[in-house]
Amino acid sequence: MMRAAVTSRLMGLLLLAAGYPSAGFAQDTLQPYQLVRSLQLVQDRIAAGDHAAMPMQAKLLEMTDTRLREADAEDFKDPKNFRALLVYGMSGGNPVTVEAAVSRATTDPGSLAIAKSVIDYLNGRPGEAIEALRPIDPMTLPADLGAFLALVKGSLLAGDQPAAALTLLDEAKLLSPGTLVEEAALRRSVGIAVAQGDAARFALASTQYVERYLYSPYASQFADSFVSGVITLHMSISQDKLADITAMMDPEREKVIYLRIARRAAIDGLSDLSAFASARAEHGRDGNTNQGDPRAELYSSLSTVTSGTIEDVRTKLGKIDRSKLSDGDRALLDAAQAIAGEVVAPPASLPAASPASADTAPQPKPEVAAAQAADEAGLPPVEGAVAEQPAVAPSGGTAAAAPNAPAPTADSATVLPASAPATSAGPNTTDPTDAAMMKTRRQLDLIDQMLGAAPK
Repeated sequence: MMRAAVTSRLMGLLLLAAGYPSAGFAQDTLQPYQLVRSLQLVQDRIAAGDHAAMPMQAKLLEMTDTRLREADAEDFKDPKNFRALLVYGMSGGNPVTVEAAVSRATTDPGSLAIAKSVIDYLNGRPGEAIEALRPIDPMTLPADLGAFLALVKGSLLAGDQPAAALTLLDEAKLLSPGTLVEEAALRRSVGIAVAQGDAARFALASTQYVERYLYSPYASQFADSFVSGVITLHMSISQDKLADITAMMDPEREKVIYLRIARRAAIDGLSDLSAFASARAEHGRDGNTNQGDPRAELYSSLSTVTSGTIEDVRTKLGKIDRSKLSDGDRALLDAAQAIAGEVVAPPASLPAASPASADTAPQPKPEVAAAQAADEAGLPPVEGAVAEQPAVAPSGGTAAAAPNAPAPTADSATVLPASAPATSAGPNTTDPTDAAMMKTRRQLDLIDQMLGAAPK
């Protein structure tokens, strides 16, 4: 109750300051720690789904930046103001402001060491940041600062020490429940659990995220990680568990998630998962079926395009309403129809696979070649998410993943392939149909990469 009353008074002052003709009003009236607490309150509302609070966040960042730029050594004698400076930096603040303010502050060596690590983090120096943070235990710090440092430290360790990173993210959640910090910690935990192959942890973090933060503006990043995780861990996550998690979503979000899973599963040749996801997308909930959705029909067809029911698949593909598909999915439909045509072509027209078949295979079309070149260069990672890479690695090795640069609004989660590379055919593979499957599967992979991860 007391916290709510204080918050209400702060918000009242902020609203007055925001509309006051002199910007100096806010600077003279509020201490830095008061502005930063208000900023955190607004960000927590945003994480809970209040998107209308986003303009207030921008205004608060502007006001706080102005106040901190003018703060002097006397202001920072109050430890609350110095902690607020660091929290501001990790809440999306200006690193130039943070560095300048720290240079004017006089505080204890421990606080200055933390400040150095925060500045390194904000300026894209993860190695220096983690070294400065290594001896610091977030649980020994005041909760507001400790939560953010646990989040930052966990993000920085995600690549080299994923188990330690998960522990730190748990600490961040413990220190700051129901906040933007917890939202980010859960979102990053999903990707790290996939890296660890920990299906139980993946399911738990996903469940908690959907329960608490489904309407966060950053939920699309969670969706990227979730879909990739379902594909990667498909052998360890039951369809019942998947259904339990998605049942907590509203029907429209559930449908979109299943459509995305069906699409990735079809591309990766996971027929059972694609069929399950397509059926769930079609059936809908509360009596509102999505039967006839051309996306579900396309993805379910892709999952069986190499089966013995190819004539049925060709018929089904031919009935799909192209006008209701996005440009990307129309290209997938074209690819699926072309593949179906190759599958039923006379065997004599198909070259037998051999160790040298890659050298004699027809060159891909320019747009497919461009997609392959992009893959070899490495795809840009999705912020806070496991990148969705195609199932088949390009010739010449696995594409190098570009890590995210640490920034106040960017995650440092490890970028991982969506699934293990498919095993290439050995020299004894001579069945012409199998050879066609392998070639066309690679084409689908490249086309899908060119199109992007999510259906429009």
